[in-house]
Amino acid sequence: MTKNKIRPGSYLFPVPTVLIGANVNGKANFNAIGWVSGLEFGPPLISISSNQQHHNNVGIKENQTFSVNTPSEDMVEVTDYCGIKSGRREDKSEIFDVFYGELKTAPMISEAPLNLECKVIHTIDTSEIANSKNGHDIFIGEVVQAYAEEKYLTNGRPDIEKIKPLVLSRSRGKSRYYKIGEELGVAWSLGLNYKKNKK
Repeated sequence: MTKNKIRPGSYLFPVPTVLIGANVNGKANFNAIGWVSGLEFGPPLISISSNQQHHNNVGIKENQTFSVNTPSEDMVEVTDYCGIKSGRREDKSEIFDVFYGELKTAPMISEAPLNLECKVIHTIDTSEIANSKNGHDIFIGEVVQAYAEEKYLTNGRPDIEKIKPLVLSRSRGKSRYYKIGEELGVAWSLGLNYKKNKK
C-alpha cells in the first residue's frame, strides 16, 4: 500500500454543525460553527473555536456566556444563512423564536432540538500560535443547563436518531452538509469481539 503525501490540514470527517448564540449589544445573535467539541463530563465542558472576526465573539467576551444549539436536518438552510451573514450587517435576532434560561444572556433557539446553556470558564487566543494575524478564540464553557423537547429524548437523554443533527465535512473542494447515517454498533463493546490477528 502506498500513501500519498497531501497538504497538512485539520482533516476531521465529519464535524458537528451547531448554532452558537450570544447577546451582542443587547440583541440575540447566532452563528454557525463547525469546530465544537466536548471536553469533560463533570462538570460538563464544551469548547467552541470561533474566528476572531465573528460578531458573536464580542458578546461572548462581554457576557461570558453562550449557547450551543443543535439544528436538525430541516434547519440546514437557515443554519447556513447564519454562517454566511455577519451579525454586524444583518440583524439575526428575529430569525428564530428565542428563549433564555438561567444565565439570562445566552439566547437559545426554540426550533433547535437541543440547547446547551454555557458559561465561559476559560478563553484561548490562537493568534498567539497561528500563522495569521486573525486567529480564533477558543471558548471553553461549562454547560449549566440543557434543554430538549420530550419528542427528542429516549429515557430522558437526547437521541441522535430523533434529533437528526447536521454534520459538516470538507469534501471535493468545498464544505458540505451531510445527514447522519446508520448505526454500526455499540461503542466500548463492539471491540470486545475483535481478534488481534484477524486478517
